[in-house]
Amino acid sequence: MSGPLHQPINWKSILSSIREGDQRVLARAISWIENETEGYRELLQSLENFIASQIVGITGPPGAGKSSLVDLLIEQWVAAGKKIAVLCVDPSSPFHFGALLGDRIRMSKWYNHPDVFIRSMASRGTLGGLNPQIIEVTDLLRAASFDMIIVETVGVGQNEIGIAGLADTTVLVLVPETGDDIQAMKSGLLEIADIFVVNKSDRPGADRFYRFLESMNSFNNNEPKQEAIIVKTSATEKIGIEELSAKILAHLNASKDSAKKSLLLAERAYQLIVHDKMQHIDKRILAENIRVQMDDPHFNLYRFIASY
Repeated sequence: MSGPLHQPINWKSILSSIREGDQRVLARAISWIENETEGYRELLQSLENFIASQIVGITGPPGAGKSSLVDLLIEQWVAAGKKIAVLCVDPSSPFHFGALLGDRIRMSKWYNHPDVFIRSMASRGTLGGLNPQIIEVTDLLRAASFDMIIVETVGVGQNEIGIAGLADTTVLVLVPETGDDIQAMKSGLLEIADIFVVNKSDRPGADRFYRFLESMNSFNNNEPKQEAIIVKTSATEKIGIEELSAKILAHLNASKDSAKKSLLLAERAYQLIVHDKMQHIDKRILAENIRVQMDDPHFNLYRFIASY
């Protein structure tokens, strides 16, 4: 049912199946949203305001060990009786617009677990490192009554601030070698983190890098003098995982500022409005139109844009 819907869908029945844990229906509904299939707006408008689910953003540069940490966090939280959904947002190919990395091998043992749902999504070229429909998909997962929703995002440096507008708690995963590039990252990626993880902490320089992050505790969330939350881990050795889990849960359960909540919802609304206004623009058609016109010696990209 990935094509146009030729008959009315009983959205109440669909949502009932999703809430009852039917992962096949959930996967199909996510595909409807991703592909903007006819009728998907009615599905979204049928959602209730489910607020029990908590969203954890896991972000950081490539090779930092994000997927390995997510795998271990799933293990912790499933053992505690929680239902977990994971969205893995991968880089997109500019040629076929799909996910380059695909399903994560490290999390493969969870794919058939009744309390775990994992979905890979392509970022489709968005600068914030997120899939354009990520907000809608996470809202659908909220309706599915998951306790925790983990969003693991592609590492794209300081542009990856979009996760801050989506997650209740944002975890930035770094490795000791990141210290060489820390100043370049500071202007964007570092400011959005609630918890900093120094992964692969068995490597040389981990303690020095940890102290360096401690010395920069004034940048966290752009709030002066707020103490940074920093955890040292080693995914391969399973070190620091319980502490990381505890820090994440504590941050999620801390009292939230209502003003911050309203700003977060405003950011989501803004992104949805922008996406809605840009809906008529198809990148493939855009590329073809440019291909046809770019050999014209008088071709001007800005006049071309203005014509849209």
